[in-house]
Amino acid sequence: MKFKLDENLGSLGKAILAADGHDVMTVIEQRLSGASDQRLYEICREEGRVLVTLDQDFGEVLRFPPEAGPGIAVLAIPGRMSPTAIVSRISEMAKLIRTQPINGQLWIIEPGRIRIRQPR
Repeated sequence: MKFKLDENLGSLGKAILAADGHDVMTVIEQRLSGASDQRLYEICREEGRVLVTLDQDFGEVLRFPPEAGPGIAVLAIPGRMSPTAIVSRISEMAKLIRTQPINGQLWIIEPGRIRIRQPR
């Protein structure tokens, strides 16, 4: 599976997903820092990459329909954001992806659970 990690994730989750054999790029590696949400969404669709982000705006399914592309994973980190919390959410996502591909779905990854919005 192909993923793009948003700029606020850096390389923290790249190693986790790459270890499972996924093709992972980061916004920073592709020099897309500062790109608008709409532009980032379109690039992910064009490249066939699941967007993994902390940006809760990508949970707006009317604005960013996940079924129009490979999918969107929003990491929900309540309280203070830390590298440990980011790694924990990405690890939870990676574990589920081993048995259930995201395939055009919106995943909200919260501590201890993943909410999945199925395509219409």
